[in-house]
Amino acid sequence: MAGCLLERPQLKNVLLFFASIIFTVVVAEAAVRYIDGYSMLATPLSDPAGSAGVNPEVLDHIPLAPGVDRKWFVDSPPPLPNRGKVPDDWQRVFRYIEDHNSGGMEFRPPDGLKVWNSVFAGDPCKHRYLHYAPGMLYLHDPPDGSPHPPYRFMPNATLPNGLVTNQVGWRGAPIETPRGAKTIRIVFVGSSTTMGQPHLPASYPEFVGYWLNRWAEARKVPVRFEVLNAGRESISSTDTAAIVRNEVLPLKPDLVVYYEGGNQFWMSSVAKDIADDAKPPAPLAASDNSWLENAARYSALLSRVRAAIKLAGVKSDGREPPKASYRLEWPEGLDEKDPDLAYPNLPVSLNAIQHDLEQIRTDLAKDGSDFAVSSFLWMVKDGMVLDPIRHKYLFDQLNISYFPYRYRDIERLSNFQNRLLAKYAKTHGIGFIDIARYMPLDPDLFVDAVHTNRAGLRLQAWIAFNQLLPIVEKHLADGSWPRPSEPSAALPTIAPRKITFTCQ
Repeated sequence: MAGCLLERPQLKNVLLFFASIIFTVVVAEAAVRYIDGYSMLATPLSDPAGSAGVNPEVLDHIPLAPGVDRKWFVDSPPPLPNRGKVPDDWQRVFRYIEDHNSGGMEFRPPDGLKVWNSVFAGDPCKHRYLHYAPGMLYLHDPPDGSPHPPYRFMPNATLPNGLVTNQVGWRGAPIETPRGAKTIRIVFVGSSTTMGQPHLPASYPEFVGYWLNRWAEARKVPVRFEVLNAGRESISSTDTAAIVRNEVLPLKPDLVVYYEGGNQFWMSSVAKDIADDAKPPAPLAASDNSWLENAARYSALLSRVRAAIKLAGVKSDGREPPKASYRLEWPEGLDEKDPDLAYPNLPVSLNAIQHDLEQIRTDLAKDGSDFAVSSFLWMVKDGMVLDPIRHKYLFDQLNISYFPYRYRDIERLSNFQNRLLAKYAKTHGIGFIDIARYMPLDPDLFVDAVHTNRAGLRLQAWIAFNQLLPIVEKHLADGSWPRPSEPSAALPTIAPRKITFTCQ
């Protein structure tokens, strides 16, 4: 036995060797957490910690509603009970489009599993981007014969991109049916910034619902909040009005919250005399649609490998690049600080958006439902400097997608948009959720110019939650919530049908 034991000098060397490994791992772990907030081998990615999370000082500047415990901020909604296995045939369709992506960003893998509005789709072979589908699509017939909205999500589904839907195809947990007598139902509507990134466990409305129920439990208020998310990506305010009319109203919501402001933000209405030879710059770092790009969303280690590869090709210090010349022509007589809601030529599609908000508001009022609008987040400010790798998507969106518009002009128009939304809410006596007022303009909280990342999403939800509570307390105090229960109507779901086609 004695011959098997290490001598003291050898044992000392072995212990020093392992101690050095442990020290190296600890230092490396601390270093990578400082870089992006994720553990070195984290997979799938959890919520970030450290500097990539939310600075506690930021929370100090967000007013807490009465009865709110700041400790709730770190708590998350439970896993969805309806998350299931992705059907094999859906997985095959998704992977086929990934491997044969002839449509680029116009037809992406998730589009092959959306349930398209048959009026919107028409003849798929003649459609601008549906002709890129792999010879098949899922369709449904709209109840009013309108092409709005262009699609719905599969009901009761778990999709390859991580999206989980309920009985009507909205993101999130199953809808309570029949609705309980003490249930207060709140529906969030909007585009991708409401829907949230599908691979994340929860969207910001789901966080709001979770904290509302924590508040009710703490205050011993005998109600249950059911917060639903009817948002979907790449839609307009007209699409949202149709969603409210055909999908939301049948559920008799107590409150509908509108959050959107990016998809119709067309600055061409005020940007004139753009140079004819203006061309956007090359992307900050080459995009990669390979397995590494997809895997980097789920693994902290692979995310850093991707960043290291891209870093070699970056030739920018992150400052705003020179822009082509143009002239910003502000509408004559339009007060920038106090916008006239009736002005006939509002910039960035605000006439059309306001028309659709009116449609939503009047539809909801007929049914006794409340309406609230929110200010919209834009991560842009004049003179900001971005990290070439960490903020690649933000940089590319502002400087390529919104080329040639200058940061200061995008910032100016986004601030005007929020002033108009605030005045709209005040004029019509509806709620205004001012997320943009309290959200710090920190690029580390955003994926791109309008979409928040994990840390930003949680902060966005916290702001919305605290600003919703006064509306909730007002209705609880006057007895208007919860509303008297009514016989449950059929849920506004769909029955997708699959079609096949061959385009010449």
